[in-house]
Amino acid sequence: MLILGIESSCDETGVALFDAEGEGRLLCHALHTQIALHRAYGGVVPELASRDHIRRVLPLFRKVLKDSGRKATNIDAVAYTQGPGLAGALLVGAAFAEGLAFALGVPLVPVHHLEGHLLSPLLSQGAPAFPFVALLVSGGHTQLMRVEGVGRYALLGETLDDAAGEAFDKTAKLLGLPYPGGAALSELADHGRPGRVRFPRPMLRSKDLNFSFSGLKTAALLKVQALRNSTDGYPAGGVEKTEGTEEAGGFDDTTRADIARGFQEAVVDVLVDKSVRALKNCGLERLVVAGGVGANRELRRRLDQVARGFTVFYPELEYCTDNGAMIALAGALRFREGLSIVPPGGGFSVKPRWPLESAASESGLPCPAAV
Repeated sequence: MLILGIESSCDETGVALFDAEGEGRLLCHALHTQIALHRAYGGVVPELASRDHIRRVLPLFRKVLKDSGRKATNIDAVAYTQGPGLAGALLVGAAFAEGLAFALGVPLVPVHHLEGHLLSPLLSQGAPAFPFVALLVSGGHTQLMRVEGVGRYALLGETLDDAAGEAFDKTAKLLGLPYPGGAALSELADHGRPGRVRFPRPMLRSKDLNFSFSGLKTAALLKVQALRNSTDGYPAGGVEKTEGTEEAGGFDDTTRADIARGFQEAVVDVLVDKSVRALKNCGLERLVVAGGVGANRELRRRLDQVARGFTVFYPELEYCTDNGAMIALAGALRFREGLSIVPPGGGFSVKPRWPLESAASESGLPCPAAV
């Protein structure tokens, strides 16, 4: 049973082919990123993203078939990202999936983008068994979920404002770092001096499992403004101007690295603390970390450091970014369970805003969110 997966929610076009027989295995996946396209604008331009998906999806589909040695007529179902994401970008993948499924006479399987991330560690060797707690840190989402099985999710906590990824990107822009800012900030933080710059840990002592990173972003802005006139080891003037330094207050690379490190440490402290508390509250021993921020080296290091009495599972780095492999996997698992299957010619839709818990097949799973 072959499941084709198509991802087009934002700025990556992904296509993959998954063999759902037996334990299942990924046959092939291909990905095109639009980073170079959007870098000149400092962020994703929705119209450009949609147009680029149109250009890329068919060549990627042909590449996957060629590399896997399969034919289109071998496909048994087509999975696609239904949401959340950019409406225009989602429509490209959905329209392609519907057209292909109709032509082949096979069913469609709409997939929630975050469900793809949540299940992506199952693509790796030593995949986690159900149930587990999942920390989803992907783009505009920061959530803790209890996962009992495919389609069986309960929300434990989420961000009340900016997600961790958004805070990374916005602080990176403040420091004059290039797009994509989050990855650039993490790389710069590796060169920062520990304890040189300290930021608050928002909601660290709250009695729930929610997050808030908007205030942390503001704290970074205030720190930069305060350091502009400081001479305590941070040059306020006389720094040679390079591209991006004006946004960072004219700081040198050492200063920016210290700020980046302090900011990253604050975010990681909160994510680690809340994740450990979620495991204790649910009485579970497996934690899955997924999404773009899940690739952060410091987050992985800290979680591994505190992992006492529980095991942490991460997807391979290539599956942390948006990709077709996770959509093909989630589609295959849903197809097996008989969930969300649309017959050929049944039409398609997209959901730019779509809470993951509303996509679950069961709700009300027991797990206290407070301590």
